[in-house]
Amino acid sequence: MNKLRVLIVEDNWLIADLLAEMIEAIGHEVCGIETGERGSVASARRLRPDLMIVDAQLQEGSGIGAVDAIEREFRIPHIFVSGDVSKVRRLKPEATLLQKPYFEFDLLVAIKSALAAEAS
Repeated sequence: MNKLRVLIVEDNWLIADLLAEMIEAIGHEVCGIETGERGSVASARRLRPDLMIVDAQLQEGSGIGAVDAIEREFRIPHIFVSGDVSKVRRLKPEATLLQKPYFEFDLLVAIKSALAAEAS
């Protein structure tokens, strides 16, 4: 797998930092971290990441709303992260999901799944 530029959308800084460390440990680059819906849409436009890892529920807006807004303009493979993926699955049955808490192996599987889904 080529080195990916990853945008993290997570409103908990501790989780965002841990995820960034995990992403870099598996050989990818974190190109940005956003905490809210509006900022994540602006960063996606500006940075054009190869992949987004998005917390489904944010304190400022919604990760799902952010991805919907981004996808009206262009497509970026993405993974929704949630403590309760069943809620996200009902709204986005085709989405690649990652249940909190997760481990590096789970992240790797989700990344491959998101990229494969976008390629098909």
